[in-house]
Amino acid sequence: MTSPAIATAAPPRAQPVAAARLVHGGGPLRLRRQLILQLICALIALTVIFPILWIFSMALDPRNLSRPDGLNLIPPGASLDAFAKVIAQPTLNPVSFIQLAENSLFIAVLISAASVTIGMMAAYAFSRLQFRGREALMIAVLAVLMLPAVATIAPLFVSMNKIQIGTFNLRNSLIGVALAVTSGVLPFAIWNMKGYLDTIPRDLEEAAAVDGANKLQIFLRIIVPLATPVLAVTAFFGFVAGWTEFYFSWMFLTSNPKNYTLAMALNGMVGQYSSSTPWSEFAAFSILVALPVSLVYLLLQRYIISGLAIGGVKG
Repeated sequence: MTSPAIATAAPPRAQPVAAARLVHGGGPLRLRRQLILQLICALIALTVIFPILWIFSMALDPRNLSRPDGLNLIPPGASLDAFAKVIAQPTLNPVSFIQLAENSLFIAVLISAASVTIGMMAAYAFSRLQFRGREALMIAVLAVLMLPAVATIAPLFVSMNKIQIGTFNLRNSLIGVALAVTSGVLPFAIWNMKGYLDTIPRDLEEAAAVDGANKLQIFLRIIVPLATPVLAVTAFFGFVAGWTEFYFSWMFLTSNPKNYTLAMALNGMVGQYSSSTPWSEFAAFSILVALPVSLVYLLLQRYIISGLAIGGVKG
């Protein structure tokens, strides 16, 4: 009578031991996987950080070598003279870094504001309204998005050159460059914001309409606040497009060096051969050009990540 009871009681005592062995055996596997992932992340970080360290070391090198000779984190006689030179006058043109930055900032802010304002209204129309030709217009916007920006330089040059008001020529102006770049940024802005607006429930608009809100109030007080992440994404990409713009500026701005941008000045520092390029000053100028974009990204990082994730997946 006692032996069956002992036999039935034995398995429950063995189960905790087996479970402990499984847990103990699975631990090293998880740790090994984590180490492999950490190693991969470290290699990726190294490939990203290495060019940045190289640029910084070149900017601090007072020898102004004819060509980079290797990576020296702290080069002999390191100084900030290259930064002082490019801030005073980066190129042979009588234009300071501050003037070039003001021109690039004007273009970047104008493009960012125009892409957000026009793109938001167009995206809301595509997302919420039903009208004739809606699908055809969306396909047309997508077709423009796939068109490379370089292909539009010639037609925009000809059309803008015809707009002359007194001595003002739209093609040869910062406003003309901003309008040309905006025409290429808008398709992305419209499609990205439409994908985000599609995720906003229509019930919120219906509830506001029941409370007596009109279409404009719904758009400004309901849709726009909820679309803050995608607005930040659009504004950031518009700012980057204007700050780093080169093709249109190089083709359109031909007469007055005071209208030149940072990208044009940076390209002007490149000589015909590598030995004729002031690498220390070029590296310092590159850092100064990239710094504002990095700061803007850090300020808008939280909105940019959420806006790209939702707008990209749902769109």
